[in-house]
Amino acid sequence: MALNLDQKKAVVAEVAEVAANAHSAIAAEYIGLTVGDMTALRVKAREENVYLRVVKNTLARRAFEGTDFECMSDAMVGPLVLAFSQEDPGAAARVISDFAKENDKLVVKLVSISGQLLDAGEIKRLASMPTRDQAISMLMSVMNAPVEKLARIERSAGQAGSCDSCGSRSKRRGVIFLNRRLRVTFFTTIKTFFRVAA
Repeated sequence: MALNLDQKKAVVAEVAEVAANAHSAIAAEYIGLTVGDMTALRVKAREENVYLRVVKNTLARRAFEGTDFECMSDAMVGPLVLAFSQEDPGAAARVISDFAKENDKLVVKLVSISGQLLDAGEIKRLASMPTRDQAISMLMSVMNAPVEKLARIERSAGQAGSCDSCGSRSKRRGVIFLNRRLRVTFFTTIKTFFRVAA
């Protein structure tokens, strides 16, 4: 069913808003997929917080103007389904890649992230990116390592006793000071990270 002018404007506005806030986008050809296949793909996309939409290429090109995905415009040919990662950059790539493994009629044509148009084969690399929770967990473990190391040093300084002649008391005070300072830096960094990531 053909869209009237107001409906076309609404589609362009909706896709433009999603594109302006998305981390990455995938365009895949869906010729030969059944209605059931597309429904299953939409369900999986919703579960992963991926915006999925079939849009005419002319409308998609208008929607992409001024966004990071404008680089996709010239290469958009044929019937395409668009998938946008809204939370973590690899989500759309994972949804499309996993679905394409079981449905060879879904063919990846375009992959874009951060204003760059990548080769369609790069979808595997994008799909292997850690999720937001995995990235936070990795960051926490990296940042926690120095704190744990200082805590071990502090414990060993405490076990050394308080002999003034060898200066272990002043050494222990210095370690405690460093430990507190590192904890403050650590928690400040974490707060900043969560503010930026939110």
